[in-house]
Amino acid sequence: MTSTTTSMPSPCPTDPPPPDSADERLRRWRLVLGGEAGEDGTGRVLSGRDAAVDRTLEALYGAGSRPPGAGAGVSAGPGAGRRSGGLGASAPRVARWLGDIRSYFPASVVQVMQRDALDRLGLTALLLEPELLEAVEPDVHLVGTLLSLGKAMPEETKATAREVVRKVVEDLERRLASRTRAALTGALDRSARAARPRHRDIDWNRTVRANLKNYLPEHRTVVPERLVGYARAARSVRKEVILCIDQSGSMAASVVHASVFGAVLASIRALDTRLVAFDTSVVDLTDQLADPVDVLFGVQLGGGTDINRALSYCQSRITRPADTVVVLISDLYEGGVREGMLERVAAMRASGVRFVTLPALSDEGAPAYDRENAAALAELGAPAFACTPDHFPEVMAAALEQRPLPVPEPGSGT
Repeated sequence: MTSTTTSMPSPCPTDPPPPDSADERLRRWRLVLGGEAGEDGTGRVLSGRDAAVDRTLEALYGAGSRPPGAGAGVSAGPGAGRRSGGLGASAPRVARWLGDIRSYFPASVVQVMQRDALDRLGLTALLLEPELLEAVEPDVHLVGTLLSLGKAMPEETKATAREVVRKVVEDLERRLASRTRAALTGALDRSARAARPRHRDIDWNRTVRANLKNYLPEHRTVVPERLVGYARAARSVRKEVILCIDQSGSMAASVVHASVFGAVLASIRALDTRLVAFDTSVVDLTDQLADPVDVLFGVQLGGGTDINRALSYCQSRITRPADTVVVLISDLYEGGVREGMLERVAAMRASGVRFVTLPALSDEGAPAYDRENAAALAELGAPAFACTPDHFPEVMAAALEQRPLPVPEPGSGT
């Protein structure tokens, strides 16, 4: 669904020359161009740490870099640069290379290089080796790759894979959970205003706005004929949320984020949260929401897409339409009955369900999605827009309060 970064990251060795010096500029050009001294026009000879950094870059971005097991004459494909090399077929050798890049580059660059190695050199199969998994820098994209391997993963690798996935999940929870709970708890309180609130439950801002017509200028005060207040969010479940997640291969990053958010939403007492994953079949993972790692390992990435079938299942689980929010996370490439999909969304909207469509829930930039289906859903009152994880709490808060969704402006990056 998204393009893969293939540009070579900037190396970050320690103790470089001053950044504005001519020597530093030549050094950086030499690391970018590769090759022997004199061949690249810089005349710069690398040694020590710079030479080691150059070797790690050469192995991945060289013109002769190749998939494991490929012959020496196999190039990396169209557009390959002047460098030559390759990581070779040995899993221990790849593990050492992964350890090298972690020592030479910051974590964000390491993640890009790992992704490039998987895509350019065909190293996905080597992730089945436990020693290789122990050497990688965990990130959302790596989790998606591990989940896509599914049943091909041997038993001795699964425990290591779970630890990799858990590290990513815990990092996402630390970053997203507190903000999500705060935003949604406030939204739930505001959406359940009491007609006769107790003093401590009065929403004074809304009360003043509701009684401005009763302003007495001579006394410079407002007479509050009607009090607006908050109800107690914890008294009972008042809102239902159904996360309906497309688990086709292109949605890997969105599946990871949605699983984490599902676990966070399930921890809010005033919400009854259900998580449904689908391709051409439908699986209800609600019972596993206590642990998003279990949710992710219950997902089977890949296969086709039958949105109509998934929405049929979700529709059958709705008990209080006016208090329900359905979030469809899908690229909308429907392999099932398109007319049925649209009819179900229309029926849910007519019954009072708030319907949110997200072609992506990730930080990966503009997604690819079926724009014709997105336009049809927008006409039904369910606009489709990509959403970053940081923006998701605001979207859910608006949906729970029945106010307009904060649809980002095109090109805003949200």
